[in-house]
Order: sequence, then structure tokens, then C-alpha cells
Amino acid sequence: MEQRHLGRTGLRVSRIGLGTLTWGRDTDEHDAADLLKTFWEAGGSLVDTADVYGDGEAEYLLGKLIDGLVPRRDLVISTKAGSVPDPDRRFDGSRGHLLSALDASLSRLGTDHVDVWHVHAYDPYTPLEETLQALDLAVSSGRARYAGVSNFCGWQLAKAATWQLAASGVHTRLASTQMEYSLLQRGVEREVLPAALDLGVGLLPSSPLGRGVLTGKYRTATPADSRGASDHLAPFVAPYLDDTASRIVEAVSTAADGLAVTPLQVALAWVRDRPGVVAPIVGPRNAQQLTAALSVEALSLPEEICRALDDVSAPVHRYPDHDWSTL
Repeated sequence: MEQRHLGRTGLRVSRIGLGTLTWGRDTDEHDAADLLKTFWEAGGSLVDTADVYGDGEAEYLLGKLIDGLVPRRDLVISTKAGSVPDPDRRFDGSRGHLLSALDASLSRLGTDHVDVWHVHAYDPYTPLEETLQALDLAVSSGRARYAGVSNFCGWQLAKAATWQLAASGVHTRLASTQMEYSLLQRGVEREVLPAALDLGVGLLPSSPLGRGVLTGKYRTATPADSRGASDHLAPFVAPYLDDTASRIVEAVSTAADGLAVTPLQVALAWVRDRPGVVAPIVGPRNAQQLTAALSVEALSLPEEICRALDDVSAPVHRYPDHDWSTL
């Protein structure tokens, strides 16, 4: 698998990442082992998790599989911290919480460091410089090799990345930002992606297949074994089952038919090759689904197909997102 630099750093990662959102909950140890081995054998290296996935079980499961199944040195492990199970405060970006969460993640993963550590979301109740100091301490102590953020909007990302570059003292450059990005969700193109490109922050798209909808599996009905039929994941899929999404899915399916490939391959290749994108994070339930996603490695979409998909999925970008003189 082709390798790409993570932002403006020396770290190289596979251009498709393996997500573990369902590990320890919907994905058991046997299926997780099949996924990790299949991914590694295909040349994949970037494995993404978080301390809240499966209430910590995803990290624990990944830790059990490291070395016994796949050498730790062959993986680039990315995890996140900051989400908390508190209805009054969904995110805690305080230095104390983040560093304690990192220590707990390392314990579950059974390793002395993670390769990339992300703040899971912006915390409006904690000064940003305090949150960023936790990243600096994690890297300077060796517990994390690189640092990034997740789910920061444009101004939040720009402020954080600029602070790390311009503030006095030694600070860790933000390597990456993880955001939802697909043909069904192009909101990052307004401000997040321009900021990331300007500041040298690599984009790691989550849900690159539109929460599974872009595979075409929901075109006529909701499969009984799909996430859309799951009690806890159905609300996650539902926003992308409207008429607007349906038109985009049909366009993807038409393109796939013309290229003699699958809608999954078309949708994944589109987001993988967008400017600023380092590695889309896929979250397959089993090795068969992962193999289907990894088959996109040999596919590059023709320019005319990309333009057609851009047009049919184009979000409304007006002032001030575009140059005012063109409006």
C-alpha cells in the first residue's frame, strides 16, 4: 500500500487507515484479529482508536493483538482522548484529564507510547493553551510521538496550529486533524481543509463512506445485518438516508457501473485523493468488508468522473467561504 507523510512531518502512514469504533462491542476478538491481520498483510499501518470506543475495550482488544499477531513496530497506532460520559460536559480538554486518559490508554494498549495522539474534540470550558500543553507534555515525555486534534472547526484548528507554531517556547507541531469527510459530508471544505492545507496539518477523514450509505447497501431497503438496522447505530446512519444523499448515491453507483467497479471503491477513491487528505479511516465489520475497501488501492478515478461527483455533491459555499469578488 502506498505510504503518505502525515501532514508536514516525517511520519509516513498507509493511505488507508483501519478504524476500531466497533471493536469490543460489535466486533469480537476473533473478527478483530482477522481485520488486523488482513490489514497488515495488505501493507496497512495506520490503526485508529480512542479511549471511549467500546468504553475502552477497543484499545484493550488492540493491545491483546499487538505482537502476538502483528509486530508493534509495523503499526502506527493513533488514539484519542477528551470525550467523557458526562451529559453536562461531553468533552474535557483539561491537562489533568487528558494526561490521565493517555496513561490509561497506554495501559490498555500494552505499549509505552502511541504514534499519534489526538484531542477528541474542542473543549470550550478549558483554555486552548492548557489543552495544547497536554500534547506538548505527552510528546516531550515520549508517551506520544506525534499529536493532533479531532472535530475542531476551522477557526479552532487554525488557532491551535498557529499557537503551536508561533508561541514562545518549545511546542509540538500539529500533525493531523481527524474529521468526517465524504461525498455526503463535505463541510470540512469550507474552512477546516483550507486551514489544514495552509498550516501543514494532514487530514484523516472518518466515515469516508458516508457512514456506509455510499456503498449503496441502503438504496432499496435497510439490510437486517447493517448498522442502519442496529439499535445503537441507526441514529448515526439516519441523517444520510434523505433525498439529497440518495441522488449522490445514485451518481456514485452510475460511475461505478461505468468503471466496472463497486460504489464503495468509487466513494473511497474520491475522498482518498482529495487535496490535503492523508488517509481515510475505514471501519469494516469483518475481513471481507476490509478486503473490499483495500481493493481501492489500484483505482484512480478519471478526471471527468471526479468532476461529475464534485458537481452532484457540491455543498453550498457562499460568502465568506469564497472570494467575495466572485459572488
